[in-house]
Amino acid sequence: MSTPQVVVHRDKELMARAAAARLITKVVDAQAARGAASVVLTGGRNGNALLAALAESPARDAVDWARLDLWWGDERFLPEGDPERNVTQARAALLDAVPVDPARVHAMPPAAGAYGADADAAAAGYAAELAAAAGPEDHGGVPSFDVLLLGVGPDTHVASLFPEHPGVRETARTVVGVHGAPKPPPTRVSLTLPAIRAAREVWLLAAGEDKAAAVALALSAPGEIQAPASGAYGRARTLWLLDRAAAAKLPPQLYPPASS
Repeated sequence: MSTPQVVVHRDKELMARAAAARLITKVVDAQAARGAASVVLTGGRNGNALLAALAESPARDAVDWARLDLWWGDERFLPEGDPERNVTQARAALLDAVPVDPARVHAMPPAAGAYGADADAAAAGYAAELAAAAGPEDHGGVPSFDVLLLGVGPDTHVASLFPEHPGVRETARTVVGVHGAPKPPPTRVSLTLPAIRAAREVWLLAAGEDKAAAVALALSAPGEIQAPASGAYGRARTLWLLDRAAAAKLPPQLYPPASS
């Protein structure tokens, strides 16, 4: 378990650009060290803003896109191509503009696909795909992701792990079907906290005043059942990337003035 580090940027636009630059550096370093890199993407406004900033960055060409595996932390269980699916939004923001290897883009199964309307079977299928990609040196039946990105919801949810819901209590499975989610759509597929914690680095993204209470609560370590974001951490590093609005309720000693 790594101690959270907090970086605060002036506004959400700067946060997205800085996070994109940070991610490019991390991927390039991982590819240089191990030949390939793996990143878990997140949806939502902050995740998509990061991808859009990455697409616009001249430094994006430093990444060897053919040697990058992309996974997802969660997905809305909707039909293939639905505009609300995280993978659909990621393609529009970035993936259609870079030479990724389609075989290394590991989208979560859609509804009405191979698993029909069974989100639990879709979750088991994704867990099997993760396990097949994991090596003997990896942890918990998933690859050792270089960076796992997570957005933080106003209720402190991450991926599709919501406070007090069954998924946040899961300790054995790496992927679960989510039913009755408190935000639409109610049916989803999500990595669990054990899978998230297998990542080398976990980066949590939050921007906007509507996230300030959630950020302050999660960083006060109330427990993952009540605040799932507090249970999301990487093996080597846990990084909270915030704008000033999202950091507004944090005590100043949690981050250095230079970071803002």
